[in-house]
Amino acid sequence: MSKEAAVAVRETPVAPREAPAPPRPPVSRSYRVLVVDDHSVVRRGIRSLLESQPGVEVCGEAATGVEALHKVVTDHPDLMVLDLTMPEKNGLEVTRVARQQCPNTDVLILTMHFSEEIAKEVLRCGARGYLLKSDADHELLTAVRHIQQHKPFFTSKLAMSMAESFVRDPGNRDAGSVEVPLSQRELEVVQLLASGKSNKEAAAMIGVSTRTVESHRNHIMRKMEFHSFSDLIRFAIRANLVQP
Repeated sequence: MSKEAAVAVRETPVAPREAPAPPRPPVSRSYRVLVVDDHSVVRRGIRSLLESQPGVEVCGEAATGVEALHKVVTDHPDLMVLDLTMPEKNGLEVTRVARQQCPNTDVLILTMHFSEEIAKEVLRCGARGYLLKSDADHELLTAVRHIQQHKPFFTSKLAMSMAESFVRDPGNRDAGSVEVPLSQRELEVVQLLASGKSNKEAAAMIGVSTRTVESHRNHIMRKMEFHSFSDLIRFAIRANLVQP
């Protein structure tokens, strides 16, 4: 190589080495929620609220208790938002089985029933929260965040009611049995309705007409002085007609 060529080689600029790309930050996983309610309009409303929150993903919907359990097993959601009164299997049954089969899936009961006794029964089955549908528009996201942090959540109205009950009587208010002044057929109707069956489904199961079930239901409501369907469910739980 000539002297001039050697000088040219030495003077040729060398491109600087590119710095290695910084490592990408880990992608945070969405908090996956399964929405369970037998009314499509309610499911759409819950989905809309949940999906407005960053980091929350609605991974599926279910319209019956059986469908909910199938999706819990196959999809493994972090949370199931579950209506209490469902076709095929009620919220108590779904909660108990889901917690046994998929203990990493938490359960938030979303219901129209305002009842301390039902809330206690739901918690015994393994649910982590209890929220009234009437409070969902302003408390659902708070409830989800509480449960995401492994904290229990009670709808504000129920929490206050339970606190007041404890102040009035801190003893065990669940002790004792419940007198059941109903006929065997009326007890069957109560059990089926409290388990989430419709009047038509209950009629088919006991072999009578839908109108007969409606008549039994009205008679039971008058006889027991129930003012709402919530009273009927509460009675069924206390009388051990619905097993948690």
